[in-house]
Amino acid sequence: MPILATLHRADGIDVHGKTVSRTAVRGVILRGRDLLMIHSARVGDYKFPGGGVNEGESHAQALAREIQEECGAVLAHIGREIGAVVEYKPAFDEGFDTFMMTSHYYLCAVQDGLGPQRLDDYERDLGFEPVWMLLDEALRSNRSLLESASPPEWLRREIFMLEYLQRANL
Repeated sequence: MPILATLHRADGIDVHGKTVSRTAVRGVILRGRDLLMIHSARVGDYKFPGGGVNEGESHAQALAREIQEECGAVLAHIGREIGAVVEYKPAFDEGFDTFMMTSHYYLCAVQDGLGPQRLDDYERDLGFEPVWMLLDEALRSNRSLLESASPPEWLRREIFMLEYLQRANL
């Protein structure tokens, strides 16, 4: 699994301090030239569907669950792992200095049709909705939010991945 990037969500993070880690999986789902993305109606950003891997879950199980929850889509196929993005930020957990999340991106395919979503409260509050769109449009929209008052904490990660995919001509 190649590490494509390491991002720091804040200055002065002690990456060698006591660290709590989380693993996440994210689907890169293509239909022709369109990507299946999650749009936040409240903020305006686009992110890849996915999320944290629960204890005892495989990456494949977590991808299937997260894509169904966020998109209402049924995972049909998991292809190759594109790579991973590692992010560091200050830890919220007492006794830890740093929170590290490693997001693994996989090429995926879904069955036709999007059904009902099963969103967490914060996802519902952000107005998450699945949309098919061109990579360039998602990238342009996300870049425009970089200078906003409070961009989502995952914005730099998603911009990096969209740029990576653009260079790869996917």
